[in-house]
Amino acid sequence: MTHTDEINAATSGTFRIGGDLEVVRLGFGAMRITGPGIWGDPEDPEEARRVLRRLPELGINFIDTADSYGPFVSEQLIADTLFPYPRGMVIATKGGLTRSGPNAWPPLGRPEYLRQCVEMSLRRLRLERIDLYQLHRIDPKVPLEEQLGVLRDMQQEGKIRHIGLSEVSVEQIEAARQLVQVTTVQNLYNLENRRSEAVLAYCEREGIGFIPWYPLATGKLAQPGGALDAIAQRLAATPSQVALAWLLRRSPVMLPIPGTSRVRHLEENTRAASLRLSTEDYEALSALSG
Repeated sequence: MTHTDEINAATSGTFRIGGDLEVVRLGFGAMRITGPGIWGDPEDPEEARRVLRRLPELGINFIDTADSYGPFVSEQLIADTLFPYPRGMVIATKGGLTRSGPNAWPPLGRPEYLRQCVEMSLRRLRLERIDLYQLHRIDPKVPLEEQLGVLRDMQQEGKIRHIGLSEVSVEQIEAARQLVQVTTVQNLYNLENRRSEAVLAYCEREGIGFIPWYPLATGKLAQPGGALDAIAQRLAATPSQVALAWLLRRSPVMLPIPGTSRVRHLEENTRAASLRLSTEDYEALSALSG
């Protein structure tokens, strides 16, 4: 089976974050609309703006960003380009990392810093409330109850709607759920790297949205002559499209957020929403390992 000619992310289905915040399952990760090393402005700012403007046209209503992307560049560019936001657009952001240079991401989970992160993200994104705010990393130097406690406080103040976590274990999720309602988890997961299988299974069982970052990674699995390459050619698709289609079928709580700074790549990725894998193809891909 192949995908249709129409490009519409809505064909990937929807998921309700926290039971009440409905998003289209195939979203957009806004890390790449920054400079090299996720540092500074994008090399082609106007193309980045075109990418953002194309999102609602393609049916994408879930954008994932972070204050550390740039830093601050991604959030600011989203607001400058899309505000006032289209009806139903959900902007998720993250805080808890600092930036000392390109590709450097030291964590900082002190509650006063996290409160500042939320306040500044609200200001940059021009929002009164952030629909999904994620702790970018748990800081091992700060008690978890202090890190999540300030986010819970700001949730009670009406500045955060839902709280999520990033790069966590099942044990950390369970500890966090003693303090707040955890509605999403964002871990590294893709066709090649499935080390978070236990976390995904837990999220599926508990109805927690699972946001796989780096969802397009296929590594050596995409080499010519391999199973992924063969399936992609037979479906007249790219290996990345097949990898996204596999993620979407993998679990109903899966919310892939492929990112790009080019409209052409955005449209190519979005076509994966309507790509339907046969059971045979899905099982063949599931049997692969990186």
